[in-house]
Amino acid sequence: MQLLNIGFGNVVSANKIVSIVSPEAAPIKRLVQEAKDDKTAIDATCGRRTRAVLIMDSGHIILSAVQPETLASRLDNNISKDENIDE
Repeated sequence: MQLLNIGFGNVVSANKIVSIVSPEAAPIKRLVQEAKDDKTAIDATCGRRTRAVLIMDSGHIILSAVQPETLASRLDNNISKDENIDE
């Protein structure tokens, strides 16, 4: 199982991530609000500004204070390292 560091010591299972998006768009803001109302939102920002929203295959929404580009880069690096181990 691969874990992705989403900031401040928080990690998520990389295999369960469907999408990493910016929270700026109105549809994403609605999605986050609905998840908060349904209690399926997980706030991992530690009080910081939300910079990335992770959509999980379970329907949960995870809020991160790390930029989406940074998370994508970390995820790509994890996948590359994992492929090198398998060889």
